[in-house]
Amino acid sequence: MKKYILSLLTVLSATTLLTSCNDMLDTEPRKTEMNKETFPGKSGDVESQLAAIYSIMNVLGGGDSDTTFPLYWWEIMSDDCYGSGGLQDNKVKSMHYLVQMSANQYEFPFVSLYGGVKRCNDLIENIDKVPWQEGDEALRAQQLGEGFFMRGLYTLWLTQLYGDVPLITASEVPAEMEEQVSADEVIYPQIIADFVSGMTLMGSDRGYGDGHANKYVAEAFLARAYMFWAGFYQNAGELATGNVPAINLLDRNKEPIKQEGCSVASISKQDVINALKDIVSNGGYKLCEDYRSLWQYSNSLLWDEAHDGEGHAYKFIEDMKRENCFDQPGMGNGNTEELFQIQFMNASAWGIPGGYYSTARQYSCYVSCFWGLRCNGNNGKRDFTYPFNEGWGQGTPSCNIWDDWTHAEEVGNYSDIRKLGSLIDLDHEFEGLGGYTYVKDDCEESGYAVKKFNSVELDACGADKDTWWSKAPGYTSSSLDNKMQGDHFEDFYLMRYPDVLLMLTELTGEPQYMNQVQKRAGVPETPYSLEAVQNERRWEFAFEGIRFNDMRRWTGNKPTTTSYAPKALQAQAGKTTTHHGNKKYTMKHMTCSWTKRYIDTNGFLAKPQSQINLMNGKLKQNPGWDSDTPEDEKTYVTLY
Repeated sequence: MKKYILSLLTVLSATTLLTSCNDMLDTEPRKTEMNKETFPGKSGDVESQLAAIYSIMNVLGGGDSDTTFPLYWWEIMSDDCYGSGGLQDNKVKSMHYLVQMSANQYEFPFVSLYGGVKRCNDLIENIDKVPWQEGDEALRAQQLGEGFFMRGLYTLWLTQLYGDVPLITASEVPAEMEEQVSADEVIYPQIIADFVSGMTLMGSDRGYGDGHANKYVAEAFLARAYMFWAGFYQNAGELATGNVPAINLLDRNKEPIKQEGCSVASISKQDVINALKDIVSNGGYKLCEDYRSLWQYSNSLLWDEAHDGEGHAYKFIEDMKRENCFDQPGMGNGNTEELFQIQFMNASAWGIPGGYYSTARQYSCYVSCFWGLRCNGNNGKRDFTYPFNEGWGQGTPSCNIWDDWTHAEEVGNYSDIRKLGSLIDLDHEFEGLGGYTYVKDDCEESGYAVKKFNSVELDACGADKDTWWSKAPGYTSSSLDNKMQGDHFEDFYLMRYPDVLLMLTELTGEPQYMNQVQKRAGVPETPYSLEAVQNERRWEFAFEGIRFNDMRRWTGNKPTTTSYAPKALQAQAGKTTTHHGNKKYTMKHMTCSWTKRYIDTNGFLAKPQSQINLMNGKLKQNPGWDSDTPEDEKTYVTLY
């Protein structure tokens, strides 16, 4: 399986927030030197800039997930995961309870994402230093469109994490851009404009897993951003039936945003619907026949073991067609429903040079390590947990997602392939192998684990902790030299075609798009209802980083105790979990209640105090984390 290096410039350290390279040496550069005056000098230089832009996603997804990766954080902050892990794994538990251990706990994505924005601004401003020739128009437009799209994506993640922040749209930052601005009135119009520029400028070449965005990716993220803005900031309620406003594309000075590729004054709900329908009609994407094809546990090597009559047999994939296995054409990485993703490859190292980013194992999908089975006792041994391998056991699925999913199956009288395709039932999946051991330093063990991203092994692997990737075609030994931590190369999906279909049903009330997703899962096709869409999104995208922001937009920015997110989060209280081997521990909030912490924070994290200090008052701390919030409500407490 060919893996792609996303960053040619990973060794470059990112620019920290709001600093620029205005000071230049008073020397005449040699013509062969790469500097601000000569770079980019050709289209290949712009490609290198794009590689550096995309590499920010590897920095986030390839580091310690509880420190670096926002999409993992959003799963932990939702009602679908606990913090869990061992007694010492306090960072992941603190974010689950919406509290903090230290004033700078949530800094890494803040700095990293602004570094990505800086790289996008450099590309956008300097692309015409390249001496473009006749016939280069499409290439220039594609590369510029990718720059706008990625700036919009990184800015979207920034404001979903931290709320009102500085909006940076220039490589050399003027004083007005140092000021925190309203996400609702200033930042989202710019995000939408960047996505409009992306979808206008980029071509429709899908690339099948080459890591680059295209017009359809921009159209899909246009919908995701618009729906969050309408639901959260405009409190639009049910989007299919409510009065959903258009978003006016005005800058901080209330002037129309003017940038290449964006000439519209506003984007309406109908514009978003049209963009999604363009993907359906012209994108060529389609659902994989079998949901299990999306995940590495369905690889053909494991399938072959299940059918060779020798050794172990993983029953869950025995009935699959071999051509639908994860590593077959059109499946797995680069599959037919994958619009956009973070890609990984076997080139990780403990200390990739690069200043702030030097601790990241950038090319390994590190959530596989975090969501792996807790490794003490018999866990992580092939004879007891085959085919799943060991890891940190952090972010375990909550009792809530299993219980709610099972209830939906019982009420509807069906079996949803996605439930056991997404979750490992620890008390039953390993029956006959000796059973799962709840180790003594575990916290908040629900009895379930994430199957989608769990590390997978083979009977043919030479030792415990080896992963199936070491037997896959094209594998070379990881420079990390630690297979349990380094050999994880499954794409982390950022946008799949089912999201396009479900967004269309949610916006239009037309069930036929949702019905396609239901049919693939073995779920009876239902008429439209908001509850049906909410359930389908929860089941389809479990553990893919989408749930928490869906909860927030279905809640709006004026939550009460009965609003969607506070109510769902508080439902965790009273669930029975395993702690220190005791299967009768009752979940409770760390400091007050999930309801109160969500209402106080509106789902935003604390801005890093170091950046607030750097900005000399121009950056304000978020409600729920500021000096008006009692310390004993927002500060981590050792429960166990």
